[in-house]
Amino acid sequence: MRRLLTGLVLVSSLGIASSSANAASIFEKLFGGPRQPANAGAVAAVSPIPREVVSYSGREKPGTIVVNSPERRLYLVLDDGTALRYGVGVGRKGFEWGGVHRISRKAEWPGWTPPPQMRKRRPDLPAYMAGGIQNPLGARAMYLGSSLYRIHGSNEPQTIGQAVSSGCIRMTNDDVTDLYERVKVGTRVVIIRG
Repeated sequence: MRRLLTGLVLVSSLGIASSSANAASIFEKLFGGPRQPANAGAVAAVSPIPREVVSYSGREKPGTIVVNSPERRLYLVLDDGTALRYGVGVGRKGFEWGGVHRISRKAEWPGWTPPPQMRKRRPDLPAYMAGGIQNPLGARAMYLGSSLYRIHGSNEPQTIGQAVSSGCIRMTNDDVTDLYERVKVGTRVVIIRG
């Protein structure tokens, strides 16, 4: 009986290692570089750009999210002439965009289905990846209208402040979780293109 249990534990461990290696391989193909250990930065990864409350004199109403792509900052407008400012990663060259949307859906540890356009460019991508620490969407996602884009987490804090995505707005898992708790479905999102 003891040998049977030991064998089952060993087989189970190999299966987990294999699926983790596969997820890490997918991440490397997507973002070029080795993946952090599975338990690194699940939610608490520190952004290289700390969030802070700043003065805000723009015309957007309180509760609005403003993404300033050239600055690589996201602002959540507050009701006292201030905004909560976060560092973000934005679309790389050729994937910049702008416009006004509303958050149409929110998800915790979302699954990821790469859009057909991305799979055409990258046929090695999976058709679907379940939510979790290895998923490129990170801890939270806020979907922007009927567009292909989202504001989502990332387990790679070093990409914050850079133009590296395929158009999505990327935040650390800690920051996206903070923002997620502060906004609702229907929140207005203004993306300023460079």
